[in-house]
Amino acid sequence: MQLSGNVRGVLLQLAAMGLFATHDAVIKTLGSSYPSHQILFFASLLSFPLVSLILLRDPTSGTLRPNNPGWLILRTACAISAGLAGFFAFSTLPLTQVYAILFTTPLLITVLSIPVLGEKVGLHRWGAVIVGLCGVLIVLRPGTHPLQPGHFAAMIGASASAMVAVVTRKLGSRERPLVLIMWPMLGNFVVTGGALTLQYQPMPLQDLGLAGLISIFGLAGGLLVIAAYRAGEAAIVAPMQYSQIIWATLYGWFLFNEMLDLPTLIGALVIIASGLYIVWRESSGGNSANRPATAARLRNESVTAPKAAILQRLLHPRR
Repeated sequence: MQLSGNVRGVLLQLAAMGLFATHDAVIKTLGSSYPSHQILFFASLLSFPLVSLILLRDPTSGTLRPNNPGWLILRTACAISAGLAGFFAFSTLPLTQVYAILFTTPLLITVLSIPVLGEKVGLHRWGAVIVGLCGVLIVLRPGTHPLQPGHFAAMIGASASAMVAVVTRKLGSRERPLVLIMWPMLGNFVVTGGALTLQYQPMPLQDLGLAGLISIFGLAGGLLVIAAYRAGEAAIVAPMQYSQIIWATLYGWFLFNEMLDLPTLIGALVIIASGLYIVWRESSGGNSANRPATAARLRNESVTAPKAAILQRLLHPRR
């Protein structure tokens, strides 16, 4: 029996989210022994050969000099910040709490799209943003539980990832994919490599192998996301991002002895419902010209693999 395009898209996206969740579980495994900047450095370094093979497909000639240096510097700084913050959050917090906070990314994309993209956001989507942020308060429970550095890192990661998505949307096709990919990777090597001089823990071969797995899972997940969006409609495929909370619950339970508590579950469901509503409003033409949240291919930026939207421009350029 041949599956419809939307069904294939959903299945491919679910598989991609499984790989991304495994990517994050490996980060958490290594995070118990190594500083987050060291894990990010080696994961990015080991991803470079794989990414280079893809970059060879770039049909356009030119240099690494950007056409929009200000936006590129901002995008690069946010991508590096998102990677460092995300790796630290996954290393120090339960997986479900990190995902619940990172799920606010489409909400933040909606807010940032106003000044950056000139997007008009109506009362419906503003209401969804407010409700989603209330979900974050349910997860964090300020006043009843002390906030940890990982909570702040996760919030920084979500904010920086949202800015990366919006700036990428802003630039459109005005920058070569090579420029969009290489600037964050090179900047990451400089920042995390410099941090290694301050704190470094020798890594045996098996742990370097795990860092390599982070690279493989990140790139494979991105390729599956591309296939999912090519097979199905964005409004149907995008919400499958939230299936990561299921993987996070399972990995947390079996690998890290973490239990999903009721406030985190309730807060995550509120955030997910808000994100789904925003995607639905954009896809139904609800006062949205750019559909920034739907088009962002929702996934927290990590610098270990190019964003799926940029990979697609390399692998499937528009004629």
